Amino acid sequence: MTNEILKEPGYVEELLEILRSGLSKEELLDKLDDYHDNDIAGALELLTKEERQALYPLLGPDRVAEIFTFIEDPEIYLQEFTLENQAKVISLMDSDDAVDILEEMDDSTQEKLVKLLDAEASRDVKLILSYDEDEIGSVMTTNYVVIHRYLSVRQAMHELIKQAGENDNISTIYVLDGKDCFYGAIDLKDLIIARENDDLEDIIATSYPYVYDHELISNCIERIKDYEEDSIPVLSKDGQIVGIVTAQDIIEVVDDEMGEDYAKLAGLTAEEDLNETTVESMKKRLPWLIILLFLGMAVSSVVGVFEAVVAVLPIVICFQSLILDMAGNVGTQSLAVTIRVLMDENLTGRQKFGLVLKEMRVGLSNGLFLGFLAFLFIGLYVFLFKHNTIAHAFMISGCVGVSLMVAMIISSMVGTLIPMFFHRINVDPAVASGPLITTVNDLVAVVTYYGLAWVLLINVMQI
Repeated sequence: MTNEILKEPGYVEELLEILRSGLSKEELLDKLDDYHDNDIAGALELLTKEERQALYPLLGPDRVAEIFTFIEDPEIYLQEFTLENQAKVISLMDSDDAVDILEEMDDSTQEKLVKLLDAEASRDVKLILSYDEDEIGSVMTTNYVVIHRYLSVRQAMHELIKQAGENDNISTIYVLDGKDCFYGAIDLKDLIIARENDDLEDIIATSYPYVYDHELISNCIERIKDYEEDSIPVLSKDGQIVGIVTAQDIIEVVDDEMGEDYAKLAGLTAEEDLNETTVESMKKRLPWLIILLFLGMAVSSVVGVFEAVVAVLPIVICFQSLILDMAGNVGTQSLAVTIRVLMDENLTGRQKFGLVLKEMRVGLSNGLFLGFLAFLFIGLYVFLFKHNTIAHAFMISGCVGVSLMVAMIISSMVGTLIPMFFHRINVDPAVASGPLITTVNDLVAVVTYYGLAWVLLINVMQI
């Protein structure tokens, strides 16, 4: 019984059976009304081209436009329409969805389609396309309801009903002042429960959050998330509403930002996908790899400086990778924490300094614990399997343990300071990628390990 309740509904499979059942147009449309457009989109992708082309006229351009917003690559299926019908479907979409599709098309097709869009859709699309892709205006939609502050509650409700036919983002109603500038917002619930004789001014939130159209997405996304509103108005520099950013837009933007940061943490210059060519992937990976090649040469050169240590104590080279790997891991952990903290633009210098100290304390604490384990188990390993004296074995493992602890402290500090430095010079701190931190910490670990081996084992203990 429990398995039956938790079983994932197979709506797409049900829809495929319905679509291929040979029902009449009326019966088919009646059945489809019971399903969400997202599920219909899933079924549509599994139909043959001939089946889809037979279905499009039955659904009509309005329903097709709604369904296509849930398809991951709608431009592929739009090619099954004539250019005029493509323009008709795109015209019926929300402006931000229309722009997303147009941006995936080649410049020639995009230009032709924009000319074929209806006047309002063409104006909205051109407006959104005019923004740079890193500006908040590029992800807004022009689908919203707006009223003036001087209306009565009855007039405001009448205006809402009038505009709701063409704008489905009605949960928040935006209010303009006498100069058509943004004044505030009204929650739909507050308008519904308001009495006819109530003053509209009493339910307008005049301190409602907003963003400006040319603001960088990376600069305002955290502020938008903090308010947790269904939508937030996007204003021009003179205070007029040019669009809104919906909760769905915010989710997509955050997802894109995370994808970009993940790519940078992996040492890529941009996010990759499955469809790009080998050459395109190489272009994204090569820049960092070239930098890391020369940093790697520097690490190798430093190892060469300590040839005398290796010549006297060849066993120390066995534990080099242990020190390097742990230093790199610790540095990457500190990097991830620091990048997350630096997303708060209000962070003070005192708080940043506190973060550095905290990461170093964590590095010290973990280093002490792991250093002790290294001291104990490496000492036993060298004594039992390398047949060294117990004193000789534990002197070597003691050097490894101390080196591990020191390398972890320094790596924690480096993993925190490097992204802070990038942030300070107005470069995305995610550029301080995992591979870069790892290579820098390799250099730190090599100097620490062989330096301590030379000082402690050779000069002090004279092994």
